[in-house]
Formats: sequence, C-alpha cells, structure tokens
Amino acid sequence: MSPELLIQGACASITLRRPEVANKLLPEDLIVLRRQIDEVNASPAVLVLTLQAVGRHFCSGYDIGEIANSQNEGSSFGEMVDAIENCRPVTIAAIQGGVFGGATDMALACDFRVGGANSQMFMPAARLGLHFYLSGLERYVTRLGVDTAKRLFLSCEKLQAQAMKDCGFLTDLVDGTDIGERVMQLQTTLAGMAPLALLGMKKHLNAIARGVHDKAGVDAAVQATIASADLKEGGAAWREKRTARFQGH
Repeated sequence: MSPELLIQGACASITLRRPEVANKLLPEDLIVLRRQIDEVNASPAVLVLTLQAVGRHFCSGYDIGEIANSQNEGSSFGEMVDAIENCRPVTIAAIQGGVFGGATDMALACDFRVGGANSQMFMPAARLGLHFYLSGLERYVTRLGVDTAKRLFLSCEKLQAQAMKDCGFLTDLVDGTDIGERVMQLQTTLAGMAPLALLGMKKHLNAIARGVHDKAGVDAAVQATIASADLKEGGAAWREKRTARFQGH
C-alpha cells in the first residue's frame, strides 16, 4: 500500500504501510511522497510532520531490484529525501524498529529521530556495490561527523539503539519498545511554539549545517519575529505564567 498522509490541525503524519516487506519503498512511492510533502507545505496550519510506519520496522529502504530507477533526475530517491529535509514544518522520524539503506537518510533528513530498544540501523551501500548520492553523503557528514559517516558507509556496521543515540543518529531514545508516548510529547511541544520562530529557525539551522546560510534571510526572519504579535503574546504569557496563544503573525 502507498504511504498515507493524515493532516490534523497543526500536526500531520505520513505513514509507510508495507509491513510485510519491512516498509520497503517502490519507485511509485517516491512520487507519492513528493506529492504528500507538497500538500503539507501548502497547508499553513501544519507545524509538525511525523514520518512513521506500521509493523515491526520503520523502513528497509529502496527496493534493491529497482535501484537503477532511483536516480532519474526529477524523480530520484535523493530528491525525495531532500524534499523531506526542506519540508516547511518541523519533522519527526518515529523509528520503532529497523531503518536500513536509503531509509537511514530519510530519517537523517528529519529534524528529530525518536527510537526505542528495538531500533537498529544499517547502511549496506558498499556491500551492494552502490555509491551513495551527494546530498545523502552530506547529511551523514553534517549530522554525524565524517568519522561516523565513514564507519557506517565503508564498513557497513550495523548499530543497535544505544549506539544510534551515542553517535547522534537518534535524537531521542526511550526505554522499552513503545515510542508512541515520546513522539506525541514531542509533537505537542513543537506544535505549541511560535510558528514564525519555529519554522524560520528550522529552515536556517539546516542551511547553516550545509554551509549555505543566508545572512540577509536570517536577519529578515529575526526582524519579522521582533515585529510580530506573537512575540508580544509570548512575553505576556511568560510574565503571566500561562500557555501562549500564538497566531503565526
């Protein structure tokens, strides 16, 4: 079954739905995922997007038999993952089990990555004879460091949950196997932030990580928040010890 998009107020989710093959991705899924991300980007109320899956594993990556069809310009796997990284809302990858191959890059493209005791990762590109695409290599290096990227790409070492947290692949590691509560807590926390500040800093932090930040763009975003009604509301809520009611302007 194709990935399923659900939008509920400030939170949206994309759910992978092929548990019988560990949520392996097929060529047609790349198109579906790109369209779903476009739909989320076009929904101003959405502040948080969660990438999740049904079954034991998060995702086993792209169908090995279709790798030759994953590099077509305009519809490549890497472009789909880039779209996840550049998605307007803040993104969460809910990694309840294994995440393998290209799916590890999908997870790294998300802003937060939540795992549990059953989480594990594996990047078998070198074992398969495949050179990974540039933006994926960049994500590994900028998020995990070049030594860890070499360790994972060149030796194809499989990491278990604690090692994933130790190297920075997981931003959150919960006790046990049920990660649902932590994912919901994170969704609620992020959805309660001031939209201009939240989404602006998400965008510019990613750009800074890639070394392509735009000083004028950052300065404009700072000034927009200074002039915003939300900054006044945030200050008032802080002083009055109440939850802020942000409007996004």
